[in-house]
Amino acid sequence: MTAITAQKGVARTRATWAGRILSTLPIPMLVYGAAVKLSHAPDAVVGLRGLGLSDGVIAPIGALELVCVFLYVLPRTAVLGAILVTGLMGGAILAHLRVGDSFITPILVGLMVWAGLFLRDSRLRVLLPLRSNGFYGRHVAIRPVDPT
Repeated sequence: MTAITAQKGVARTRATWAGRILSTLPIPMLVYGAAVKLSHAPDAVVGLRGLGLSDGVIAPIGALELVCVFLYVLPRTAVLGAILVTGLMGGAILAHLRVGDSFITPILVGLMVWAGLFLRDSRLRVLLPLRSNGFYGRHVAIRPVDPT
């Protein structure tokens, strides 16, 4: 094993652990939010009414939140869970924007979900590279297609 290969392995391990740590940060927030909604806590009911939501949708939103977190926690379904959490946070942002509230928390939760997943899953880093491997700076000759 060369020194460069060893350095890449250490960098991958550090990125994976950073991703795992970052991935765990939004989980308690989402689980707490779901538990508050499912228990119909008075503060949650008043807050969601203030966002224009009726009492009948509070429990289903809480259940949906738990399903999203459950899918995000499982490694095989983490990408699907992240996509669903993104949709959930998009709805939260829209609800807060609608009434003029601050919407930074759903943005931060969404960023933590995707940053953690990006760092812990090498397949996602391949799919969405943050830096170029030299292709984008090169001139590519495009040949005309022969119509025959």
